Amino acid sequence: MVNDYEAVIGLEVHAQLLTKSKAFCTCATEYGLSPNTNTCPVCLGLPGALPSLNKNLVEYILRMGAATHCSIRSQSTFVRKNYFYPDLPKGYQISQHNDPICYHGYIEIEDSVADSETNEKRSSGNFKRIGVTRIHMEEDAGKSIHDIGIDTLVDLNRSGVPLIEIVSEPDIRSAKEAVQYVKELRKIVMALGICNGNMEEGALRCDVNVSVRKKGETILNPRTEIKNLNSFKSVESAIEYEIVRQCDMYDALADSENAGETVVRSASATGRFDVASGEVRTSRSKEEAHDYRYFPEPDLVPVVVSDEWLVRVQQAIPELPLSRKWRLVEQYAIPAYNAAILTEEKELADYFEQASAALNKSKDAPAGAYTLVSNWIITEVLRILGEHKQTIQEFALTPTRLAELVALISSGAISGKIAKDIFPELLAADESPRAIVERKGLLQVSDESAIEKTIDEIIAAHTGEVEKYKGGKNSLFGFFVGQVLKATQGKANPKIVNDVLHRKLDAPVAK
Repeated sequence: MVNDYEAVIGLEVHAQLLTKSKAFCTCATEYGLSPNTNTCPVCLGLPGALPSLNKNLVEYILRMGAATHCSIRSQSTFVRKNYFYPDLPKGYQISQHNDPICYHGYIEIEDSVADSETNEKRSSGNFKRIGVTRIHMEEDAGKSIHDIGIDTLVDLNRSGVPLIEIVSEPDIRSAKEAVQYVKELRKIVMALGICNGNMEEGALRCDVNVSVRKKGETILNPRTEIKNLNSFKSVESAIEYEIVRQCDMYDALADSENAGETVVRSASATGRFDVASGEVRTSRSKEEAHDYRYFPEPDLVPVVVSDEWLVRVQQAIPELPLSRKWRLVEQYAIPAYNAAILTEEKELADYFEQASAALNKSKDAPAGAYTLVSNWIITEVLRILGEHKQTIQEFALTPTRLAELVALISSGAISGKIAKDIFPELLAADESPRAIVERKGLLQVSDESAIEKTIDEIIAAHTGEVEKYKGGKNSLFGFFVGQVLKATQGKANPKIVNDVLHRKLDAPVAK
C-alpha cells in the first residue's frame, strides 16, 4: 500500500551558534555548567531588563544565508513569539516572523548514498536541490528535565542562547533523503564555523513535517509535525514510521463517510518520537495549537545589513563540503567514499590536505600515496580520536609526521604491519617515523638480488614442497612466503618476495 503513495517532507532545523555570549545579553554560552548558574536579568526576563543584539548572531546567519544561496534582506525586524512553557521565563521568545533576514535559497544533496561511493564525476542531474524557505534568528528557551523522579526540573542556562532556524520547502520525498539533507546541513554549519553540529548536546536538532498523498497528486494533505529529533537515526526512523502510519490510515478510511474529517484530525498533529518503541506519539492536535500572537519587539531596532557587510561575508565563505569532496576526488584520485568521510569536518579535510602537501613537498608522490594517506586517517587516526574523545586539532601526530610514515610504506622501506606496530610509539614520542624504524632495525630489505638469493636457498631446501606446488597445490605459496619472511626476520619487502617467488615457482619445468 505504501508504494501507492508519495511522501511530502519538510524540515525545520535549529542550529545553536558558536557565539561567546547569548543572543541579547552578555551571559556566556558555555555548555555543561551547573543548572541555573549562567543567567542574568535579561535572559531571565526580569522587569526593566533590556535586550541588546549580539552582532555575531547577525554575522553568522549572514554566512549561512550566503552558503545556502539565500536572498538577504537589507532590513529585518524582531518580534515577540508569545507562549507559556515552564522553561520560557519571559513568557515569549524573541524571534523573527514576516521578514526573516534570509529567504528563498537552496541546499544541494547527492541523489543517493550508492552514487556517492563511485568516483565518476557527477553531472547536474546527480544532485537534488532542496529549497530553503527562510532562515531566521531567535533565542533558545531553557531546558525542562522530565526524567528525574516525578517532578519536572528547569535549567535556564540555555535560555537566550542564539539560534538560527533553517526551514526547508516540502521538497523531500523519503526518510533517507531527509537524513542526507540534515547531514549536508550539519557539514555546512561546521565548515562555516558557526555551529559545532553536536546533535547529542542539542546544538543541532530538527522538527520534521510529514504528509502523504497518492502518487501523481499535487495537493498537500494534512501533516504531522515531529518535534526535537537529535540524531540521524531518529530522523530516519520517525519519518519511516509516520509514512507507514499515514498510508495505512488513508487506506483504512478510504470508504468511510467521515474519512476527510478523521484524516485531518489524525494527520494534522504534533508528535514526539519515542526512541524506545520506535513510534511517533501524538502530543496535541494542530487544530488546538495556540496562536503565538506575534507582535513587534519594542526594545530592539531593525537589523540593517549594508551592501559592504554582505559582500565581505560572501567573499569570506569557505569551500563548501560537497564541492570540496569532489575536488579531493579529482585532485588526489582518492575514492569518493574516503572523500565523503574526510569532508564530514573541515578540520579533518584540512589535516588530509596538509599531510598530502607534505608528502609531495620534495617530489611527486608515488601512485596511490594520497589514497594511503586517506586510508590511514579514516582507520587509524579516527580510531585514536574516538578512543580518546579528541578532535583532530588535539591529535598528537602532525600531518607532516603522518606523511613521513606513509612515504616509508609507499617506498617499500617498511610494511603496513610494521607501520601499525610503531604507530603507538609514534604518537607518544617526539621522534620521526624513520628514526624509530632505524633505531628498531625495522627497515625492509628491498634489494631484489639479496631477496632472490634467500629464495633460491629456501627452494633448494624444500624440493618436496616445490614439486607439490608445481603439481597443483597452490596453497603452498603461502608456506614459501612465510619461510622467506622468517629467514629475513620479517624485513623482506613483501611485494618483491611475491614477485620473485612467482617467477621462480611458476616457471615452466625444463624438459
